[in-house]
Amino acid sequence: MANKIKTTTGTAKKQILFATQPSMTVGAVMSAAGAIAVGNRKIQKAGTPVTGDLTARTTAFTKSTAGTDAVGVLLHDVDVTSGDENATILIFGFVDLNKVEEDAAALITAETKTALTGKVTFLK
Repeated sequence: MANKIKTTTGTAKKQILFATQPSMTVGAVMSAAGAIAVGNRKIQKAGTPVTGDLTARTTAFTKSTAGTDAVGVLLHDVDVTSGDENATILIFGFVDLNKVEEDAAALITAETKTALTGKVTFLK
């Protein structure tokens, strides 16, 4: 049986927080559905509002398109090229909109902000 070696080039993770404390994050699985093509990779961008069941975090969360169903935002970019992947979801904290890329920022609507009121605050 041949061993397979996977090589990954590391870079610093994108930081979207306005302040690192106070904040609360949870690990979850992020769906590859609706990911953005970046070169030959599929990426769910940091700051993307997500929806899913916080009591069943092994069931893939999806990008919130309605906004009203958002339960948090992705804390870091998630490479979903190979399918659903582990992710970190910010469920309480302060997001600096100046650090969120345009395509993810476009998903942060008035409905998203209302759904996350008292949980995630968006600042510029």
